[in-house]
Amino acid sequence: MRRWLPTWDVDHRDLASADHPLPSPVSSAVLDRARHYRLGRLREQLAAADCDAALLYDPVNIRYALDVSNMPVWMMHNASHYALVFTDGPAFDFSYKGSDIVARESPLVSEARVGTAFVYLYGGDVRERAAAWADEIVTLVRDTCGGTRVRLAVDTVEPPGLEALQQRGVDVVEGREITERARVIKSPDEIELMLWSVRVCEAAIAKMQRRSEHGRTEVEIWAELHHENIRYGGEYIETRLLSSGPRTNPWYQEASQRVTQAGDLLAVDCDMIGPYGYCADLSRTWTIGGTAPSAAQRELYRYALEQIEHNVALLGPGLSYSEYNDKSWRIPDRFVERNYGLAFHGVGLADEWPSMPTHVSFDSGQFDPPAGVMEAGMTVCVESLIALDGEGESVKLETQVLITDNGFIRLDQYPWEDWS
Repeated sequence: MRRWLPTWDVDHRDLASADHPLPSPVSSAVLDRARHYRLGRLREQLAAADCDAALLYDPVNIRYALDVSNMPVWMMHNASHYALVFTDGPAFDFSYKGSDIVARESPLVSEARVGTAFVYLYGGDVRERAAAWADEIVTLVRDTCGGTRVRLAVDTVEPPGLEALQQRGVDVVEGREITERARVIKSPDEIELMLWSVRVCEAAIAKMQRRSEHGRTEVEIWAELHHENIRYGGEYIETRLLSSGPRTNPWYQEASQRVTQAGDLLAVDCDMIGPYGYCADLSRTWTIGGTAPSAAQRELYRYALEQIEHNVALLGPGLSYSEYNDKSWRIPDRFVERNYGLAFHGVGLADEWPSMPTHVSFDSGQFDPPAGVMEAGMTVCVESLIALDGEGESVKLETQVLITDNGFIRLDQYPWEDWS
């Protein structure tokens, strides 16, 4: 039986109340083991797909494979950082001149090089630079692997790059399935890294809730999440999903300058990329000013929590996704129109495979259900959104869960509201 949780225990209240950030309880040995485990997982999947190497542009995939984080948000829309990870061989990191120093800090990078960017931002002949880029990639693969065949798993690449690879006879394999399959099973060391990110997120939720006062704007409250995340070594927030009062319904309205009022519901979905690059994706709902909820607010919350608790209790290894759908909580008709669409999704360095639709979406064919069965080592976020169509507020709840050898463990401890 694997030991999934670390022996340390950190309370989010201690983190939130500390004048200065408390040190991470995660040891360097844990981080080192997690790094090597992740690279090994990727290489196993590459070998199974008969690929010579993975060509990675997605900053999350580069972080997973090599633990290199080089301005990831900027790189997501300026393709200037990429990696070439061999199935059986070295790993190269490429970035623009000057920023290559970042990759040299990773023990997994065999060589840090200045890359060749061919995004239009830099001007010049894009296709000419893409040709030079492709020549370097193909030469590296042939020199490392021998022979003339080049079979690359590619997660994402700009169109001129794809064209240049294909012109050079490269067999381009869809890489996202390979990286997602690698990332889906976590080691106990990864769980320890993730758990620290979850605790930091909970500290941020505590700050947001404590400072959800009448007269504060949504963005003022939202800023507390960023503050706690950054001061504990976290990285960025993927969305701005915080809203209050009438802006909670429909969901997906992002934080605004709306001034909150006492008695409003405030709902938040954190989507936080925290310390060590791990995602803490928790959702909570409370009232502004800590006022007693109305009967309508209480009813919404009761149904949302019921959905969460029912669907979490189903999780376990060996259960197929179709079986999960059959047993999942049935959303009452009056809440179907505004239902969230997903019962749960995978989580790791970001939201990940699999995405499990609610029974409504499953039956309608709106989402394709994942194939296979749940496995120990998967981490998922179970979600609920309860709201009436066209009136009232929404309640958004979400919890982060580890599937273990004999069931599940909830990773977050931040309490639900006691509105019973």
